[in-house]
Amino acid sequence: MAERERRMTRPFGGVFVAKSQVMDAEDIRRAVRRMAHEILERNHGTEDLVIVGLQTGGVQIAHALAASIEDIEEFGEGEPGIPIGTLDVALYRDDIGIRPVLPEEVTDIPVDLDSKAVVLVDDVLYTGRTIRAALDALIDFGRPRMVQLAVMVDRGHRELPIRPDFVGKNLPTRRDELVDVTMSGVELGELQKP
Repeated sequence: MAERERRMTRPFGGVFVAKSQVMDAEDIRRAVRRMAHEILERNHGTEDLVIVGLQTGGVQIAHALAASIEDIEEFGEGEPGIPIGTLDVALYRDDIGIRPVLPEEVTDIPVDLDSKAVVLVDDVLYTGRTIRAALDALIDFGRPRMVQLAVMVDRGHRELPIRPDFVGKNLPTRRDELVDVTMSGVELGELQKP
């Protein structure tokens, strides 16, 4: 759970208390590398590929995926890299009024998405509602040829018919547990009042 969501989730201002680490930095690196290979295989290379990280948890993972893809494909110095965008879906969510609207983060889509293969990247896939909002938001930037989903952790409990194309780790959880993903690892825990 990204820091921004943690601050705004009940109990407001709660502190994430880790109970166990399920992935370390090396596990994350290996998962990113494997997903990069899968993305290249599915898309037959990097032509018309755009990677979009969801604010805030998916942005670091999106950059790591792009760097890994460029390394695998041996991009040279000065060669244009894979376009990487960031997307904040706060105003596209279907639960405005049910939970606090989170402060907006930067949305930056550096290219027109028409006819592109877009890989949406997020840290944790849970109910699917954030991804539904992201699909709505993407339409404001063009009509992609296809949209694929990459997540570091799929924790289950889907409320919408959404499934990831690329997964770092499937991690069954209880609804009251939280998953914290950083580039240094994945921890399972709970939110407690300070």
